[in-house]
Order: sequence, then structure tokens, then C-alpha cells
Amino acid sequence: MRFRRPDRLIAALLCLLGIAGLVLAGPSPAAADPGDDASRAVRRAEALLENASAAARAAASKLARATASLPAAQNRVATTRGIVVATRVQAHVARRQADTVRGEYQRVADNYTAASGRLEEARARVEEIAQVSYMGSNLDRFNMLIDATGPQDLMDRIGIVEHLMTQEQEAVRTLFGARREARIARDRAGAAKRAAEAAERAAADKYHAAQTAQAAALQARQALQHLMLARQTALRAAEAQRSTVLAQYRAALRAERRVRTAMRGWENRDGVGSHYPGGRLLMPVHGWKTSDYGNRYDPYYRVWQLHAGTDFAAGSGSPIRAAASGRVIQAGWNGGYGQYTCINHGRLGGSGFTTCYAHQSRMHVHVGEYVRRGEVIGRVGSTGASTGAHLHFETRFGGAPRNPLNYLPGCLC
Repeated sequence: MRFRRPDRLIAALLCLLGIAGLVLAGPSPAAADPGDDASRAVRRAEALLENASAAARAAASKLARATASLPAAQNRVATTRGIVVATRVQAHVARRQADTVRGEYQRVADNYTAASGRLEEARARVEEIAQVSYMGSNLDRFNMLIDATGPQDLMDRIGIVEHLMTQEQEAVRTLFGARREARIARDRAGAAKRAAEAAERAAADKYHAAQTAQAAALQARQALQHLMLARQTALRAAEAQRSTVLAQYRAALRAERRVRTAMRGWENRDGVGSHYPGGRLLMPVHGWKTSDYGNRYDPYYRVWQLHAGTDFAAGSGSPIRAAASGRVIQAGWNGGYGQYTCINHGRLGGSGFTTCYAHQSRMHVHVGEYVRRGEVIGRVGSTGASTGAHLHFETRFGGAPRNPLNYLPGCLC
């Protein structure tokens, strides 16, 4: 298959030949939230671009952060818009409820006023009756009965007196009823007033919430606009680095070819020797895994690459130990690998079995030296194409890399 564009040619070669172009970065700064999408995206970008220039890594990291943050920012805008609509509806409903409750209070207050008027009338009527009784009305009624001229006249006069007494008793009952009605109306009016005040406070709170939501929505839109501008800027910066990065990928491709050629040459020249005795390798460093072996696609510069080993973060200067006994076949500077040591452990499955250790700050062995399993061969560093102190550890067969996790302890301890 032909590839007209250089980047496609590189992608095809990297995919078909399985050639490593870079080593992944160590862990990102502790300040970054490990669960944050943007932070994870930045770490991925740094890992993919470790063999690129600092400017290209910075541009891609900014682009990764902006791109990863964009969905959350868009979601915040949509969410705040929904909150604005909801709070406005709630505010309108609360205002209508407040108006209704205020109208109910006014009706109850009017009833209380009317009941108070009836109470005053009844009280005045009773007071009038009391005054009449106090001034001798009962004596006049007695005299009226005495003055009767006959039985029929007496019966008529008794009827008149009873009617007058009934009217007085009715006036008293009316007073008590008016007083009870006025008390009930007063209590209802008080409750209605408190309900109206509470409804008005709720309406005021809802309107305040609507104003707050509107301000938050405005801030979310502004943040989204700033983020989109930042992403556009980062995208332009990343594209400006494209030719440089592709050249560095080509250089990494050439460096990997040299590693394979050198190993095959050593095996053909000196022979592999005895068979590897088998068993799991010793963990070469005390640290934690930060990146796996495997092919991956760089979305920023659109090339495929193979990460030819597994990365273990550890403090700078931490001891690196030989994963198994063997002969040092390479020890020195090797481009993006920095200070790089390879140890051949004999023949396994028909090919020479070799482990390699990259980015060392110091190397304690030299080519041709025999080292034993667990012997300190160097120190963790960040030399070559590295963005932080870590060990890039490889397992190679006939020079070709394979996944180190297949040969290390399952616990990585």
C-alpha cells in the first residue's frame, strides 16, 4: 500500500513494524486531581509526546486540557440555563401564590372588621338594657302587672313582660355570639396574615434564586467562551509544531531501528550463550506503574506509535536492579532513551532474551560486564525524552520488544 502523506507513512511503519518512538511520562504533578478528566487527558498527552519538543508537549497538553474540559463546560452552560428557566417559573408561581394568599388575607380581614362591628352593636344593645334595668324597669313591669283590671288583662300584661325579657336575653346571647365570632375572625385574620407574609418571603427568595442562577449562567457562558478561545489558540500552537514533531518521530523510528540492529548484531557476533533458566523477573525498581506497553494513536499529530515498555515512577536516584543475571550488551546514551542499559539473559524460545533500562541518571555497569539478579546497575532519572523521574523497562526477544508485564511478578512488587 502506498502512502502519499509522510505522516501516514510513519503511521503505517509504526503500526506494522511495532517500533517504539517514545517513553511515557511519569506521574503528573500532585496538584492535579487524579479523577479529573482534564488532568488525565494532560497526562495522556504528555505520555504520547514525551519524545517531542517541550513546545510541542506544552501545546498538546493545553489542547488536551481544553478539549477534555469542553464537555463539562458545555454541560454547565446547559444546566445553568435549565436552572434559570426553572427558578424563574418557581418565582412566578411563588408570586402568584403570594398574591392569592394576600387576597385571602384581605377577605378574612374584612370579615374580622365586620364581626368587630357586630360585636360593638351587640355590646351597645346590652349596655342599653343594663342601664334600663338599673334605672328601675323591673319595678315598672311589676306595677304594670298589679294594675291589671281582670284576668284577661293580666294575661296580656304577662305576655308583654315575657316578650320584653326574651328580647333582653336574646340581646345577651347575640353579644356572646358576636364576641365568639369576632374572636374566631381575629384568629383567622392573624393566621392569614402570617401565611401572606411567609408567601411573600418565599416569593422574594425565589426571585433572588432566579437572579443568582442568571448570574451563574452568565459566568458559565463566559467560561465556555474563554475555554473555546483557549482551545483554538492551543490548536494553532500544536499545528505549528507539527513538522517538528513528525521529524522527531522519524528520529525515534531510526533510533529504535538502531537498538534492534545492535542487539541482533551482538547476538550474531558473540552468541547468546546459555538458555534463560526461566521464572519471573525481579522488579527492577520500587515504584508504581504509570504507563503500559502497547500501540497507541497520537490524536494531536496523527501518528501511530508503540510504547515499547512499561513505565514505573520512582524518586530520582532510586536504585535500579538487574531483573535477572546476565551480560551487559549496551550501556550508554541512546537518544530519547537517555542513559540506557541492556542486559542479555540467554536464550528463551529460540531468541536472545534481553531487558533494557532507560532514562537513568547514573549507570553503574559497562558493556561486557556480568551482573547478577538484584545487583544495582544504575539510578532512576529523567534523561532523554522524559518529563519526570521514572524507569522505562523493556523486555526484548531478538531485539523486538514484548510486553514486560508478561514476565514480571503479577503484584509488581
